[in-house]
Amino acid sequence: MELAIGIILGCCALGAGIAMIAGLGPGIGEGQAAAKACEAVGRQPEAKSDVTSTLILGCALAETTGIYALVIAILLIFVAPNIFVNVLKAAIGR
Repeated sequence: MELAIGIILGCCALGAGIAMIAGLGPGIGEGQAAAKACEAVGRQPEAKSDVTSTLILGCALAETTGIYALVIAILLIFVAPNIFVNVLKAAIGR
């Protein structure tokens, strides 16, 4: 029983760590978007407001991926182990 609970806790922690790898994507994507926006403003300074509004919208959409990964990691750390242990105990009959 203790071994099974240890495996459940370890797998939940591992899953949370893997979920947080998804935080790399938004960071890289937003950095590239900001670089391209700076290039665009440098080439056409009169289009600064259009470029800025599009950049902010794109960064907000890209950030949702990181937020979803954070929510999943928090759920895997704090909620899932208790649920899985309760299912295990119910299956064993304790």
